[in-house]
Amino acid sequence: MSTRIPRYAALAVAALPWLASCGCGKAPEPPRVAAPEAPVRPKEVRQASIPNVRFVDVTKEAGITFRHFNGATGEKLLPETMGSGAAFFDYDRDGDPDLFLVNSSTWPGRKVEPMPTQALYRNDGKGHFEDVTKSAGLDRTFYGQGVAIGDYDNDGDDDLFVTAVGGGHLFRNDGKGHFDEVTRDANAGGPNAWLTGAAFLDIENDGDLDLFIASYITWSPEIDKVQGFQLTGVGRAYGPPASFRGSLCTLLRNDGGRFVDISDSSGVQVRTPDLQVPVGKSLGVAPYDVDGDGLVDIAVANDTVQNFFFHNRGGGKFEETALLCGVAFDSNGSPRGGMGVDWAAFLNDEHLGLAVGNFANEMTALYVCDQPESMVFSDLANVYGLGAPTQPPLKFGLFFFDYDLDGRLDLLSANGHLEPEISRVQASEHYEQPVQLFWNSGRPGRTLFTMVGPEQAGPDLFRPIVGRGCTYADIDNDGDLDVLITVNNGTPHLFRNEGGHRNHWLRLVLIGDGKKSNRDAIGARVQLKAGELSCDRQLFPSKSYLSSVEFPLTFGLGSASRVDELTIRWPSGKETKRSNLESNQVIRIEETPSSP
Repeated sequence: MSTRIPRYAALAVAALPWLASCGCGKAPEPPRVAAPEAPVRPKEVRQASIPNVRFVDVTKEAGITFRHFNGATGEKLLPETMGSGAAFFDYDRDGDPDLFLVNSSTWPGRKVEPMPTQALYRNDGKGHFEDVTKSAGLDRTFYGQGVAIGDYDNDGDDDLFVTAVGGGHLFRNDGKGHFDEVTRDANAGGPNAWLTGAAFLDIENDGDLDLFIASYITWSPEIDKVQGFQLTGVGRAYGPPASFRGSLCTLLRNDGGRFVDISDSSGVQVRTPDLQVPVGKSLGVAPYDVDGDGLVDIAVANDTVQNFFFHNRGGGKFEETALLCGVAFDSNGSPRGGMGVDWAAFLNDEHLGLAVGNFANEMTALYVCDQPESMVFSDLANVYGLGAPTQPPLKFGLFFFDYDLDGRLDLLSANGHLEPEISRVQASEHYEQPVQLFWNSGRPGRTLFTMVGPEQAGPDLFRPIVGRGCTYADIDNDGDLDVLITVNNGTPHLFRNEGGHRNHWLRLVLIGDGKKSNRDAIGARVQLKAGELSCDRQLFPSKSYLSSVEFPLTFGLGSASRVDELTIRWPSGKETKRSNLESNQVIRIEETPSSP
């Protein structure tokens, strides 16, 4: 059986079937969990109306001139298709989100002028950006892929980790507007491999940030060039990952600012039981404390092989339990082409969802667990409205966010094919594809996630692009969340949210004590109650596809003008409670020794 036939139906690919390629043998039968029936909505209750909240493309107006460069010269090397990530973070601690954009490069032996570099844009607080790449020391050229943000040395300034084809790069923020590469000194480069998604997280709650790094496939230009990938009637094509061997994830433990590789002993390196070859072909990474035990778990989206779920057992040990949890495969027991990934308590109750953006002709997965402590999930994308609408496009970045601030988490997906000539052989597929935005109606059933169109959100967001990474932040300090989407070999698009702040909101900036909790408070859990609204969020900025969102947590409050109760559980286990908070403000909360 070749699981990639739907994906490359028009390709004459000289490659082994997926099962032989990864050396896995027959895929184990996934646990069969009965999908709950969607609640029946009373006939007298009308479907809520999609709000009129427009997303306006302000890329040029905002001063963003960056262009991603993939180095393609016609040889059709697979990394050229993957694009790159982006991150919003406040590198200068002035209270507004700045923007980092990952760039790739030419292949060895080739040059262009000027050479492409990574990019950093400083925000003036009103949504206008200035290119400060050179002065910040980030005018570096390498084949970049993804980015993770975290204050790994607990000095109060956020640092950068950038994944790349060939290894990782750690840049330390000196607090004066400049970044110094400390990869070698901090032992943070990871393996000499094709690195993709990454996340800073505190695996043992010891107060400093460790680093998880995903790796895609075992690849080199030489391996790629000898493969016989052909697009029927066109010529050489980009090949599927099924024709390459897998790779291994990496976990680096932070020991006082220098990292120690504990990948093998920690249990995050997954090999086949028979041949002991790497299983993973990993892209998206999303940490989350799923079972509420105070220890961060990790979801990894894999391309053409089973997804991973690393359950944190404590003491720096993880167990890969995706099959037991029901998030490894689709409902038929087949792997999909996983790209971006995110977690959310999207029903504002005990249900927890894991969304995974998959390849063309594969629905977005929405694995749902009604009792997170059980860690048993079922793919309920069809039940909640994400089935048929998400099947046609090729999904890359995706995330949950409350774009209209009604208190319910919506879903956005950045889409785009990897083969520029795909429409010549598959009329239903196009290289450039529109973004998909799904509004959370709050009404369980197939209309829970309702697809939004240009008539509600304006035309800009839905103009076809070759979308890859996506991230969000409140760039203009008006309370609602704006969106940036990267474009493979093109200019990113920054979309300003116009109208989301018609509802009430509260934004939280959390600061850990730097001792038992990391300074960024990554891993903190926040529960909020405002009238009948109850929200549960966790602070993990790494999500989507190769990207990182801003650190402040934004809570939409709908019509509620105040928050009745706010509970923060810090990574240290301490709790901070606040009550009777006015809406429409940004609150900075620091963990202190006196916290209850």
